[in-house]
Amino acid sequence: MAEITAKMVADLRAATGLGMMECKKALVEAEGNFDKAEEILRIKSGAKAGKLAGRTAAEGVLAYAINGNVGALVEVNCETDFVAKDAGFVEFANFVAKTAAEKKPATVEELSELVEAERKAIIAKLGENMSVRRFQVIDTANQLVAYIHGALATEGVLVEYKGSEDVARKIGMHIVAAKPQCVSEAEVDAETVEKERHIYTEQAIASGKPADIAAKMVEGRIRKFLAEITLNGQAFVMNPDQTVAQFAKENGTEVVSFVRYKVGDGIEKAVVDYAAEVAAAAKV
Repeated sequence: MAEITAKMVADLRAATGLGMMECKKALVEAEGNFDKAEEILRIKSGAKAGKLAGRTAAEGVLAYAINGNVGALVEVNCETDFVAKDAGFVEFANFVAKTAAEKKPATVEELSELVEAERKAIIAKLGENMSVRRFQVIDTANQLVAYIHGALATEGVLVEYKGSEDVARKIGMHIVAAKPQCVSEAEVDAETVEKERHIYTEQAIASGKPADIAAKMVEGRIRKFLAEITLNGQAFVMNPDQTVAQFAKENGTEVVSFVRYKVGDGIEKAVVDYAAEVAAAAKV
């Protein structure tokens, strides 16, 4: 049997990005032949991507790309926050965003197919399940700007606007912080408004207020509700004395639309008891 040295293992790891033990096993199987070992790992790493597919990927990052008047915001998930910080994973997420902006796919499935080879490669390198969870492309005659919050890149927004890029970016920061549901009252679903009106009306009636007073109370609460959920109606986080609409107008800017994401929203994360896993492994 050929001698497998530490340098051989290190060289194979550097060439493939895979784990030390995986590289050593491949070299043993290939009887020390570097090229054959690399081929073995390529074959097995493809299988690894499939095996990992059932594991929950609830961590990850947001990435964006703006190509002229076309922009894309994407969420790419992995299993752990450790991998989410990896430069290779972040590079993959940026590639997904760039692909979305350039190709303008219609569905997540279509985008996933476009980046499947790169996804399998990064899975092979980092050993975690990864997936493109969601994306949105804005193709417009207007301007686009994006804002990703913090080093972890877990919250962000893509803003379609007219006017000043600096003002639009500041409003983007507000969107991430204040989480409006839409730009204006006109975009709020009528059924949602009526549901709120019904609740407020029942509360007013239960309070024993006269009908005319109750009606005014209900309309006042509806106005407050709409101000809280719409971008234009919210108090601007950088100057609470004015609304976002007022800030934008004063600075010659209009937000037309936006898409805001937060990594992992709506995903139920598995709770892993690592101590139990280690104890169980020790008994094997």
